[in-house]
Amino acid sequence: MSNYRRVLVWSVMAFLSAGAYSAISVGKTPSQVSDNKQTLWNLKHKYWRSVQENDLPSYRNLWHKDFLGWPSVSPMPICRDHITDWIISQTSKGLTPKVIEFKPAEIQITGDVAVLYYWLTYAWLDKDGKGAPHTLRVTHTWLKDGKDWRIIGGNVHARSRQFAEVAGER
Repeated sequence: MSNYRRVLVWSVMAFLSAGAYSAISVGKTPSQVSDNKQTLWNLKHKYWRSVQENDLPSYRNLWHKDFLGWPSVSPMPICRDHITDWIISQTSKGLTPKVIEFKPAEIQITGDVAVLYYWLTYAWLDKDGKGAPHTLRVTHTWLKDGKDWRIIGGNVHARSRQFAEVAGER
């Protein structure tokens, strides 16, 4: 076998080995990725059910112990110890959260990390059931912690005029 053919064969074998290693290292079949996506969207729905029901223990359980994020209601990033502050600040006034619309945008899963993007419209309702709707653009990063997914990071943007124009709304 000529040196050229030997180099070509070794190059092809190295390329195929690298591809196989890459597929094994990610370790997810398309159906597993699809199952994880569905699991994560279900967890997002559980998240908002927990908020609506003021079930703070269930809500807290969705967050990783090392969470760091920046909610729209906070002047600075917060850690897990403060994730319920925004709920308590409103429910202590007698207001109840109501989800009006949950609209998934995109999800990307790479190994044990997932990034979810979605829009949410909700309102804090008073005792008469009245409250102004708020639309948020949410990014949450989830980390697979053992067999469970937990939110490890996030960012929430309140709706703005520019946001409405980009979304095609006037």
